[in-house]
Amino acid sequence: MIGYSCKYAPVELVAAYGEEALLLDAETADFSRAETLTHANVCCHAKALLTQALDTDELVLTDCCDATRRICDVLQDAGRQRFLFQFDLPHDDAACARARLTRELIRFADAYGAYTGRAFSKEAFFAACRNHSSAHPPREPFIAVLGARVSPQLLGQIRCAFPIPVENLTCSGLRTLEDPPEEAAGFSFEALMDWYAGALLRQTPCMRMTDIAGRRMLYENENLRGIVYHTVKFCDYYGFEYADLKAKSAAALLKIESDYTLTAPGQLSTRLEAFRERLGLTAPDGGAGNQPPAAEKAARKKYFAGIDSGSTTTNMVVLDERKNTLAFAIVRTGPRAQTGAQAALEQVCQKLNVSPDDFAAIVATGYGRSHIPFATDSRTEITCHAKGAHFLNPSARTIVDIGGQDSKVICLSEDGSVSNFVMNDKCAAGTGRFLEMMARTLELDMDEMSRRGLKWDKELTISSMCTVFAESEVISLIADNHADSDIIHGLNQSIAGKTAAMAARAGGCAPYMMTGGVARNLGVVRELEKKLGAPLFIAENPDLCGALGAALFALGEG
Repeated sequence: MIGYSCKYAPVELVAAYGEEALLLDAETADFSRAETLTHANVCCHAKALLTQALDTDELVLTDCCDATRRICDVLQDAGRQRFLFQFDLPHDDAACARARLTRELIRFADAYGAYTGRAFSKEAFFAACRNHSSAHPPREPFIAVLGARVSPQLLGQIRCAFPIPVENLTCSGLRTLEDPPEEAAGFSFEALMDWYAGALLRQTPCMRMTDIAGRRMLYENENLRGIVYHTVKFCDYYGFEYADLKAKSAAALLKIESDYTLTAPGQLSTRLEAFRERLGLTAPDGGAGNQPPAAEKAARKKYFAGIDSGSTTTNMVVLDERKNTLAFAIVRTGPRAQTGAQAALEQVCQKLNVSPDDFAAIVATGYGRSHIPFATDSRTEITCHAKGAHFLNPSARTIVDIGGQDSKVICLSEDGSVSNFVMNDKCAAGTGRFLEMMARTLELDMDEMSRRGLKWDKELTISSMCTVFAESEVISLIADNHADSDIIHGLNQSIAGKTAAMAARAGGCAPYMMTGGVARNLGVVRELEKKLGAPLFIAENPDLCGALGAALFALGEG
């Protein structure tokens, strides 16, 4: 078994020597093993590749980028592989490039044949080439995964989110070799490698290549329903293509950025499911998010509820059939989503003097939505916040939601549907959790922190948005005897700057509305209004917006 990482690797040539090639493309739990051999600032995918390569005896790499070159250098220095080969990969398919790659293929064949002690098999080579020949474009609706290579783990999560086929069209997922010509059986080995070099270079190009016009076929397909675009942190090649697609493509786009460590399932599933809801697709099981309550059930029972299970609080709203709010609850989520949800349910039942059996439908949203046993349906918080915000303020076109674990910007169409959204990554920077930690450092409760942040005298800059590093900055400012009001103001400005940048990335525009618990912090609100250059509409209970939207879905809207 020989490992490889690039679609231009000579997989078919490996097969001609009786060996199988394995794509090294898995995520890793951490980079501790890789960082014992290389610098911590090396590309995250390169470090994930190095982690896998350390357990692979045979390896063939291509110098597709500087980071991959460095990984080969590190492996050569470590001397852990029995066989290690790196291809000098051209940037185009011109005659000179083809001749260069032909020489590289012959050099590899000589080295690998000597290593294995086996002879080249033309029959095995042809069979492998035909096995990797071009597939027909999908003839049914599909979701395309484009961009940088995608790990099997991430691809599996994406496929589980959609009820229609998901095609892996990333740089490592699409090998489009042509079949060998009939006359190839009579080719000399050198002539055969010349044809093979051309076939490799004539594949649908990756973003490393000079001429990328052939990539248009990946997204110019009448059956394409949407694009999940994956980029690896700091990979410029695919960042450029995403920006171009965003500006020119009519297809619905969802961007996912990863660092090739195991992805947090909560945020990812929220993004994917919200994208699915935006496309109007049913859940894979035909249930969650797409089944309005049965008419006969709604006729018998008059209560419709939404429950938003967040990282910090669990919120519940109960409506009647005329969309009047009958009761609501805001409780701490605690260590288990189910516990917080049960407490919220008991609270609204007590207020209304009813039992859980009196509810016609209960729609769950938030991170804990799949762990609420009494919910009859579920929707993502993206869709629910949009629904609730549009109900409260139909003129709003951009929703800024800052909750306990994440922050989001949601752009709305005139009818209240989601036109685009952006979420923060794994980091909790700029969220309610961030503020809670800073308040703890300042030995203040959240209400007092909000009040003091309005009465500042001196401008202080909190340069880091990382929760850990920001806490260190705050401790240093306290040690320098700065007033806590000035420190809080600096934190508010940092959060506002990060959130305004998200709004710009999403294409947000006025009128703006703010939801989530942080909307109660007037210091953050005022600084964000300055950054946006527009006022923020804030409802009486901004942290109930998601639960309200879920309750409207329970009523059968949408």
